[in-house]
Amino acid sequence: MSHHNYRLYLAGSLVSNVGTWMQRVAQDWLVLTIPGNGGAALGLTTGLQFLPVLLLSPYAGVVADRMSKRRLLQITQTVMALSALALGVIAALGVAQTWHVYLIAFVFGIGSAFDAPARQAFVSEMVGSEDVTNAVSLNSAVFNAARLVGPGIAGLLIGLGGGGMQATGWVILINAVSYVAVIYQLRRMDPEALHSPRPVAREPGMLRAGVAYVRTQPKMMLILVVAFFVGTFGMNFQITSALMATEVFGKGATEYGVLGSVLAIGSLAGALVAAGRTRVRLRLLLGAAVAFGAAEIVAGVVPTYLTFVLLCPVLGFASITVLNSCNALLQTESTPAMRGRVLAIYMTIVLGGTPLGGPFIGWIGEHFGARWTLIVGGALVLVGVAAAVSVLGRSRRRQEALASPEREPAMLHA
Repeated sequence: MSHHNYRLYLAGSLVSNVGTWMQRVAQDWLVLTIPGNGGAALGLTTGLQFLPVLLLSPYAGVVADRMSKRRLLQITQTVMALSALALGVIAALGVAQTWHVYLIAFVFGIGSAFDAPARQAFVSEMVGSEDVTNAVSLNSAVFNAARLVGPGIAGLLIGLGGGGMQATGWVILINAVSYVAVIYQLRRMDPEALHSPRPVAREPGMLRAGVAYVRTQPKMMLILVVAFFVGTFGMNFQITSALMATEVFGKGATEYGVLGSVLAIGSLAGALVAAGRTRVRLRLLLGAAVAFGAAEIVAGVVPTYLTFVLLCPVLGFASITVLNSCNALLQTESTPAMRGRVLAIYMTIVLGGTPLGGPFIGWIGEHFGARWTLIVGGALVLVGVAAAVSVLGRSRRRQEALASPEREPAMLHA
């Protein structure tokens, strides 16, 4: 917290993230208020919102390496604010249709696709490489502090507003206003105090160079395999929590908002624990991923709303430990010139997997029931960890084989 620019960023980020979490709850509830919608529509909305991340994040990483990340973040935050404004107005007027939500979610995703790699890489510029691990953890703590209060506030406001479409619109409009905080703080920063690398010159094949760089790093490949399975199949909380609250436990918007808040309790605890670490080990990442997958399976079979609520902090703690470990390891392992592209590939895998996992998990809920969204998701996470361990084992055996001295050829005797 000794870096002035970073303090400005955290303050603006806290306000904006509260609004973001409020909109996540409100948008999901908005989809469910439109007649004829269920798990499939919810999954498709989530998928469309993250589809641009899958399609554009690699190119967004190149853009982040080529231009001022501070300026790029001002642009992306403005795009997302305008998207929230449009959706909020339509819903508040009571005229929102499913295709409106689909379209605006996709536009919002375009802004998010360019925002994510720039935002992740900008952390290193604000604090320098020596403080990046703690900064990543503090970022996560702020994000999850907002996650702790945002869903609960959204659920309460929607409930007080009658639980209908118009109530969700006013909550989404609050998020549109919240973006002003981070945009304002970005403008207040001192550019001279940033640890900004020289922008990378535009060259042919920059994206291919980033992919090729990652492929030569076995540890990065392992991290990305775990991130794919956790992000694609495990972290579909928007879908799983909404379906469990409404279809399994018969609850309303307020109780749904509570699920998001208690999930954030675990995430915040995990982020604060991570902030005390000076070094992240691969073993921690793998252990947290196994714990997350197992906890999801258990969450899918618990009998009551109360037991589900009590298990949510475990899911939050394990998931944030996975994400923080991935982020910190990739930031410290990558070179500054490649960092934007490496983090873009990471964000493509973590968030870009949602267009695949979101509709799939929504389809599972539609055809087999809400409980199976968690059971199947958790099982696939465990499969992913097993695959990652297999990759690591093969890589180590290959390295050992290359390091061992070659056998001398046998002497031939006449």
